[in-house]
Amino acid sequence: MEKQALGHMAALFTVLNWGTTFIATKILLRAFAPVEILVFRFLLGVAALFVACPHLLRVRNRRQELAFAAAGLTGACLYYLMENVALSYTTAANVGVIVTAAPLFTALFAWWTGREEGRPSGWFFLGFVTAMAGICLISFPSLADVSLDWRGDLLALGAAAMWGVYSLLVRHIGTFGYSVLQTTRRTFLYGLVFMVPAAVLMDFRWGLERFADPLYTGTFLYLGIGACALCFVTWGFAVGALGAVKTTVYLYLTPVITLICSALVLHESMTPASLGGAALTMLGLLLSQWDSLRGKKTKIPDDGSDDT
Repeated sequence: MEKQALGHMAALFTVLNWGTTFIATKILLRAFAPVEILVFRFLLGVAALFVACPHLLRVRNRRQELAFAAAGLTGACLYYLMENVALSYTTAANVGVIVTAAPLFTALFAWWTGREEGRPSGWFFLGFVTAMAGICLISFPSLADVSLDWRGDLLALGAAAMWGVYSLLVRHIGTFGYSVLQTTRRTFLYGLVFMVPAAVLMDFRWGLERFADPLYTGTFLYLGIGACALCFVTWGFAVGALGAVKTTVYLYLTPVITLICSALVLHESMTPASLGGAALTMLGLLLSQWDSLRGKKTKIPDDGSDDT
């Protein structure tokens, strides 16, 4: 029970930080392209994890190495690239709503692959619908604000699916018995490798003179060390303690946190609709976790058979 409590705290801490990254990214987009932000923040993340744990990870076999590569491809590369490209076709509000469907993909993938016990409960689906209704209220104050573009919306949906796959891979990697610092760093390294083609195609440039601005440097340090290195580690711990599905539902809080930070930092207004949406989103999170709150135990299978 103590480990589960720590898992909930780790998931909440992670999402509290990730909810602010939209504000940080908005600041950096004044001088950096999306792919440049992605590469620089993950380079800083890798560097920070090397400082925290300089010991090299010796992977036992090829199947484990493939799991690390797949996690780097889905979580560190494709998720962020698809999200950023989606923003060039559709609205930020659309992307914010659609990618928050990641918990549904995680639950369905976990059920289909047998990674976690049984199919999602009725409480989970009720929580999903409630949370998504709240997120829509936050993102779309009126029906006039709804604008669809199938290219961007499908990319955002693909990003949500990629995060669902990544979360299950993190759960699988957690059974290997390695340090979460080492596994996160290896995942980042693979992510950077997969980012190289995208960086070439999207005209990446180093432009290090831009780091002379303390605002940009400080923001990158926060994104690289805090939101990447630290938060991916705490996310990995939470997934190991709670399972992929229970951890991922905390992503429902991301738009709520972004809403609050936008009001505090960017002085954007909070409308009655957005406040109602925040309340619905919180209710959706509680409903999705209802089985846990009632003390119902869910067995998380140990799929560490690949370790030898």
